[in-house]
Amino acid sequence: MKGNPSDNTGSRWQKTPVANLVRHVQSGNYYARIRVGGKLIWKSLKTDRISVAKLRLGDFQKEERQRAAAQKAVARGKMTFDDALRAYRDRLKGDHSIKERSKTYRQERITALLKSWPDLPQMDVSQVSKTDCLAWSAEFGKIASASAFNNTVGTLRLILDIAVDAGARYDNPAIHIKRKKVRQKVLQLPSQKEFAQLVSAIRHGEGGWAERCADLVEFLAYGGCRKGEAARIHGRDCDFEKGEITVLGDPATGTKNWEIRRIPMIPDMRQLLERLKKERGETEFSSNKVMLVHECQGAIDTACKKLNIPRFTHHDLRHLFATRCIESGVDIPTVSRWLGHKDGGALAMKVYGHLRDSHSAAMAQRVHFVEGENTASAA
Repeated sequence: MKGNPSDNTGSRWQKTPVANLVRHVQSGNYYARIRVGGKLIWKSLKTDRISVAKLRLGDFQKEERQRAAAQKAVARGKMTFDDALRAYRDRLKGDHSIKERSKTYRQERITALLKSWPDLPQMDVSQVSKTDCLAWSAEFGKIASASAFNNTVGTLRLILDIAVDAGARYDNPAIHIKRKKVRQKVLQLPSQKEFAQLVSAIRHGEGGWAERCADLVEFLAYGGCRKGEAARIHGRDCDFEKGEITVLGDPATGTKNWEIRRIPMIPDMRQLLERLKKERGETEFSSNKVMLVHECQGAIDTACKKLNIPRFTHHDLRHLFATRCIESGVDIPTVSRWLGHKDGGALAMKVYGHLRDSHSAAMAQRVHFVEGENTASAA
């Protein structure tokens, strides 16, 4: 709420030790009360906790002062793209609804944008034209992947939206840039035999981390965790009695969905974890992280080259887990829950649906209406 509250008698408002922060006596909620450019602005901070109110007050003050500064810049006709970018970065930093990894990725897209369009920061936002945007996108599209291109364009639009909101220009010229089509990645995953050979090659490779790298490869493949999730799992998160592993979300690292989920302890995973617990001792295993290394791409690359099989990544091990589950007869919605998807299986269906079709075709050959030799062999 901006402007004075309708009920602003002194007896209903309590001062606080924090400048520009007042408390509504009846509701207990805190309000920001700041003066910007000679105008008094009120806003409910929607909390009765002063620690939270102080954080929100700081964000509100910064936002209002930036808006006032932008309006002055517009009035002088001197709002540059860098001005809009600065406001966008501050807004991004203060947006608590966006995960930290997403914020980091937006900053990466800004870096890519400025590197590919070095004259942009000094340009007056009112002078950035549709032609300029299309010319930049044509060149940038030659070197950027589809996803990087689309997200960089999206970031450019968000920055120019700030200029539109501030009244520095009428429309957003970046809306004329068409998205690149993102092609589905063709998965080239190792067979069961190749996977066993790969783990062995890593485990017997050179270096003191070989054993631990092999453990990580197995752990990712047997559980379908993301690399960041696997790095946070402790021995105490492995319930051998229930046969499941608790995976913790973490907003600080940006792991998707931020929520706790549980994945099944398949026989191969149980065997791996029981071996690690035996080697380290139950107390040490329970109180420490299961994986002692958090990255092993170099070891994977070396082993793939040695065995002459297609290179794959940590994330491909997650695909491998899903693929093996579906090939073993687990339905896609269940696999989707194990992976931590929140879309009811839509993404998994898109990525792994062809496996279900192959499985269905194989199962169809077991269906017979007439008794005979084929029926007996199928049974």
